[in-house]
Amino acid sequence: MLDTLKQLTAIESGSRELDELDKIAKLLASRLQTLGGKVEIIEATEADTVRLSDTPDKLGKMVKATFTGSGTKKILLMAHMDTVYPRGMSVQQPFKIDGDRVYGLGISDARGGIATILHTLAVLKAMNYRDYGTITVFINADEEIGSPGARNHHMRLGAEHDAVMSFEGGGSADDDRVRLATSGHALALLTVRGRASHAGSAPERGVNALEELAHQILQMRNLSDPATGVKVNWTLARAGLVFNMIPPGAQATGDVRVARIADYDGIEQKLRERIKNKLLPEASVELVFERRFPPLEPKPTSRVLAAHAQTLYGEIGKKLNVLTDSAGGFTDAANASLKTQAPVIEGFGLRGFGAHTTNAEYILMSSIEPRLYLATRMIMNISSGKAPLK
Repeated sequence: MLDTLKQLTAIESGSRELDELDKIAKLLASRLQTLGGKVEIIEATEADTVRLSDTPDKLGKMVKATFTGSGTKKILLMAHMDTVYPRGMSVQQPFKIDGDRVYGLGISDARGGIATILHTLAVLKAMNYRDYGTITVFINADEEIGSPGARNHHMRLGAEHDAVMSFEGGGSADDDRVRLATSGHALALLTVRGRASHAGSAPERGVNALEELAHQILQMRNLSDPATGVKVNWTLARAGLVFNMIPPGAQATGDVRVARIADYDGIEQKLRERIKNKLLPEASVELVFERRFPPLEPKPTSRVLAAHAQTLYGEIGKKLNVLTDSAGGFTDAANASLKTQAPVIEGFGLRGFGAHTTNAEYILMSSIEPRLYLATRMIMNISSGKAPLK
C-alpha cells in the first residue's frame, strides 16, 4: 500500500493537467488489468458532459474496470484520480512518512481511496474469491471541478448495481467513519452592470457597479440556516477596470451548500427576491444559480448496510461511526445515488487530514489494515447475501 501511495502521489494530476491525468489513467488501467479486470479508458463526450461555468474544453479520461465472478451481486467501487493542485505543488508536499502519518499530494483526497480499491482487489485475488457477480471499478478525472464529464456515468452505474461503495477519506485521527450523507453544492454567480465615468471629474455620471455589488452581498449575508443545513457564503469578488474609473461591472461568487435536494429551490428563490432590492436604480443585477452537485441523502437501505459495516469492523475490535449529517462536503456518491434505491455509502478510503492544503495532507498508516479488512469483508458479505441490501 505504501509503495502504491508513493507511486500515485508522484503524479500531479490536477483536474486540468491532461498529460498527468493520462499518465495516472494508464497506470490505473495497467494495475486493474493485472488484477484481472476488463479495462476501458473512457473519453468524456460532449453529449454526456454537463457543462458548468468553469468546465474546461477538454476533460481527463475515466477508467472503468469490470471483474466478473461466479455469483449474482453487482458492486460498484468509486474514486477519483484528480486533485485540486496545480503542477509543481509536489515540491511543497513530497511523499514522506513521519510516525503514523504518511504525507503526499492528494493522498487523502483521494489517492488513499484508489490504493484501498487496488489492494482490496489484490486481497480478493490472493484468496481466489470470486463469489460476486460483478465488481465494477470506476475512477473519474473531474470530481474536483464538479464531475461534468463523469456525473452521467455515475448515475447510470449507480442504477445498475446492487450496492455502491465510494472511497473518499474515511474520517480523521479522531473519527473513524463512513458517511451516508454529503452536501449538495451550488454556485450563485452575481453580475452587476453599471456605467463607467471619470472617477475624478465626473463620478456623478457613472453608476458604480462595485457599490451595488457591496450592497447586494451585505443584504444576502444572512441566508445560511443551520437548522436545515443551508449554507451561503460569498467567497470571490472582482470589479472595475482601472483605479480612476467608476466601475462599470462587478461580479461575485457565492458558495451554496444544501442537505436536501428540495432546499435548492428555496434558497434560489430567496436569492432572486433579494436582488430585486437595489441600492442604485440604474444598475442591473443578474443571478445565475448553478447546481453542481446534488446532496447524498441517507437511504433506508444505506442505513442497514452501514450497520452491517459496523458489525464487521467490530470483528477486529474497531468502532465505526456512521455520519448521517451532510457536514458540508460533496462527493460523486451523490450522483451515483440519484437513480437508485440501492445502498450508497461514502468514506471507505483511509483516515487522514489536510485535503486541499498546500503542505499538510496525510493519511494514517494505522488505518490501512483495518480499512482493507472492512472493504474486503463488505464485498464478500454483499456477494454471499450475508449483508442486507434492503
